[in-house]
Amino acid sequence: VQLQASGGGLVQAGESLKLSCVASGSIFSINFMDWYRQAPGKERELVATITSGGSTNYADSVKGRFTISRDNAKNTVYLQMNSLKPEDTAVYYCNVLAAVGGSGWNEYWGQGTQVTVSS
Repeated sequence: VQLQASGGGLVQAGESLKLSCVASGSIFSINFMDWYRQAPGKERELVATITSGGSTNYADSVKGRFTISRDNAKNTVYLQMNSLKPEDTAVYYCNVLAAVGGSGWNEYWGQGTQVTVSS
């Protein structure tokens, strides 16, 4: 499974970005899809999760500003980020739990996309 993330960039505080992550390969099914982020000098943290049924969960720091969604037909997860703050600056990674061929369930990571928010 390959995960290709896109949509990052440089924006000013208060602006918006939408990240996308497409999963490709011999995918039988995808369970949860997540977005993580890692800022310089900090540990990677979970930002948002969406299950196969559409249930979502968010880190307290992004609740009310970020929205995670998915398109199961396209094996794609999105992260709409509004009212961005400088502290949202990080590399954002997508993560999925997928069943592939006869290999069972495994986690896969995207390559990361940089989001930089200037004050």
